[in-house]
Amino acid sequence: MKKVYFLQTCDTCRRILKEVNTDGFERQEIKANNITTSQLEEMYKLTGSYEALFNKRAKLYKAMDLKNQVLSEADYRQFLLDEYTFLKRPVFILNDEIFIGNSKKVIEKLKEKIG
Repeated sequence: MKKVYFLQTCDTCRRILKEVNTDGFERQEIKANNITTSQLEEMYKLTGSYEALFNKRAKLYKAMDLKNQVLSEADYRQFLLDEYTFLKRPVFILNDEIFIGNSKKVIEKLKEKIG
């Protein structure tokens, strides 16, 4: 399976999608087409953590003052399902590996894997 979850209005996502060879990848724009429970569960199986998928830099995270709350994995899961902006992006799934976020290290590993 080759899939990428991204946000079209995110400059960083757009830049990374230009840099990375996404031929053969199914592309899902998460604002127009929210992630489903089964898609989130699939990502969870690869990470073992909803927190790893959670974007703590989202404006809504600050607005809701979530950093001053103790969140459980169940909380992270619910926030991810309720609001697309909480998914750390882009998320690339390549067979049985997942690449989350836009850090240089993650993108370099992804590029190596794709070839």
